[in-house]
Amino acid sequence: MATRTREKAQKFEQNREHRPYAVAKYIRMSPSKVHVVLDLIRGKGYFEAVAILKGSPKLASEPILKTLNSAAANAEVNKGMSKDALYVAECFADQGPTLKRFQPVSKGRAHSILKRTCHITVVLDQKVN
Repeated sequence: MATRTREKAQKFEQNREHRPYAVAKYIRMSPSKVHVVLDLIRGKGYFEAVAILKGSPKLASEPILKTLNSAAANAEVNKGMSKDALYVAECFADQGPTLKRFQPVSKGRAHSILKRTCHITVVLDQKVN
């Protein structure tokens, strides 16, 4: 199933120094809910992605917008890139630690509640004209 994960990880590490990125960790939201919004902005230009996130009714759009703005600021300050030439090259949400809680129910039993967290990563790159 995961045949090329090691190769993909090595490729990501090699490109890490060249492309600006930002990571938001321990976001109290399920990764599956974040994936829906990330699919909307993947491959879009920076300003188009910001407009999509501001107009989206999903709650996941707020932490993604913060992460996207942080990655753009990293590109401007650290790499000297212009926001006009940026696009969302990669964006993904990984599973974070799960908080385990219990809900008491009848007859002295308890049902478990899993409060999931995620790590959001946004990688930007320059458009090639």
